[in-house]
Amino acid sequence: METDKNIILDLLPIYLANEASPETQALVEKYLAENEDIARIVRIQREALNISPGIPVPLTRSHQVSAYKKSRLQLALYIFLAAILLVALLGAMAMMFLSSA
Repeated sequence: METDKNIILDLLPIYLANEASPETQALVEKYLAENEDIARIVRIQREALNISPGIPVPLTRSHQVSAYKKSRLQLALYIFLAAILLVALLGAMAMMFLSSA
């Protein structure tokens, strides 16, 4: 079975993040051995991302805390906007009810 170039390109982010299954890694590596253009792209991406093969890059504690604070702030903002929208909707409904009475 011949592997399509687009399939390999779709798998590259998973492969570069070292999150691919052993079978997928073997498939991508086999294709890279046969296709120098794609292998060059992988080398460039690894250099740009400064990724060493086989070594996952964990988040530091400060990155985790920063991501947590950002998500809490976004959630609070969404709740605040939803509350404003609900109050405006209820106010408009009350005005319509009072004006029709």
